[in-house]
Amino acid sequence: MVGSAIIRQLQNRNDIELITKSRHELDLTSQMAVDSFFEQSKIDEVYLAAAKVGGIHANNTYPADFIYENLIMECNIIHSAHKHNVQHLLFLGSSCIYPKLAAQPMSEDALLTGILESTNEPYAVAKIAGIKLCESYNRQYGRDYRSVMPTNLYGENDNFHPENSHVIPALMRRFHEAKLNNDEEVVVWGTGTPMREFLYVDDMAAASVHVMELNKETYQANTQPMLSHINVGTGIDCTIREMAETMANVVGFTGDVIFDSSKPDGTPRKLMDVSRLNSMGWSYSVNLEEGLTQTYQWFLQNQQNFRK
Repeated sequence: MVGSAIIRQLQNRNDIELITKSRHELDLTSQMAVDSFFEQSKIDEVYLAAAKVGGIHANNTYPADFIYENLIMECNIIHSAHKHNVQHLLFLGSSCIYPKLAAQPMSEDALLTGILESTNEPYAVAKIAGIKLCESYNRQYGRDYRSVMPTNLYGENDNFHPENSHVIPALMRRFHEAKLNNDEEVVVWGTGTPMREFLYVDDMAAASVHVMELNKETYQANTQPMLSHINVGTGIDCTIREMAETMANVVGFTGDVIFDSSKPDGTPRKLMDVSRLNSMGWSYSVNLEEGLTQTYQWFLQNQQNFRK
């Protein structure tokens, strides 16, 4: 999802030649394959958006897969980039790196100050390791490897699997199918009270390019060698209930929205402090209802490609 959005940001630029590989063409968990790719491609900068991602159900069900695959992909790509003298790299992390009970909104300096949310701890640990990999190569070898931590993302090319997807695509598919079936209600996991911040993926892509292209002096003036990551978000959150009601309206579902409090809520609140990024000259442009509307239009055009 994020990788394709970054491509949309860059593909019309005359000063950039894009080099991409699908997961079927390049196994990022293979050190030999990744190293060979870098050796042959002569890349001069990298956007590291690849990751194994999923919602609460997927994180609870496949914790070993989430920590192993994300760690090994990060290690392979960041080390091979350094080995082949790539000076510029942007690593995309996640807001789940912050402690479960971090003060809200979560600022960058909340990292490693408390216990992580248990439902996605393995994924969060892998993302924290990615930040520290970038910082370590910067400190030891003078690289310019940067990290951005997006809030909850959604949009075109999201994963709409009914069980293994994040909350927005999962609910969008559920509401859509309920509308088609004339169902009287849709059940949403949890109490509906947790607060979440959502960012449209094309905004995330624009922020990624912005951070990558900041001059080194501006980047270093706003970060620290051991606290170099940058939050990316809207700085605005809503309850899961509010998001679900907005989703129902966008999809056109007119039945009842029921919340199953026997299911886990996850972190009570996750709002990003985006003042660091704002001070560097970037802020979001697509609000939640507009972003959901654009995503649903894409969903309708591509639903025949989704896995059952």
